[in-house]
Amino acid sequence: MNEEAEMYLDDAKERMGESLKHLESELAKISAGKANPNMLRGISVDYYGTQTPLTQVANVGTSDARTIVIQPWEKPMIDIIEKEIMKANLGFNPVNNGEIIRINVPELTQERRLQLAKQVKNEGENAKIVIRNIRRETISEVKKLEKDGLSEDYSKTIQDEIQKITDSETKNVDKFVEVKDTEITSI
Repeated sequence: MNEEAEMYLDDAKERMGESLKHLESELAKISAGKANPNMLRGISVDYYGTQTPLTQVANVGTSDARTIVIQPWEKPMIDIIEKEIMKANLGFNPVNNGEIIRINVPELTQERRLQLAKQVKNEGENAKIVIRNIRRETISEVKKLEKDGLSEDYSKTIQDEIQKITDSETKNVDKFVEVKDTEITSI
């Protein structure tokens, strides 16, 4: 019985950690007015009939603080990559010179900064909701174990541990959101 409770606790830790990683990847996609190859992380292209991540068919990097450069390994891929970037609707206008694609990341207006800050806060809140749902599910499972014979003291200990982990992960979410918010709102 105790092993099963520990298993639920470990599963909760792992799932909360995954939600934090997901938040990190979502925040990396949000432009702070600086060029970052991670902004294109979610883009996949049709590579000989298979959806393949952009980074597996081209070099993606930055040439300066405002320019992302994409150099496909095969020239025929350049038009496909350009179309996928446009389709992703990231607000970028790729420029194709036949060999490489350049994306100029526009400087953020104050209005756009406020929109992005709001988006960052929403992403943070979504991550907190996921973490709280994991806590609720795990505590529910531990309470079921308690009904099936797990000692009340051990159940309480596991529930307290789950709450500590939840509090810690929620603080981490707040830190990520604060850092990204500062990055966006500072000029």
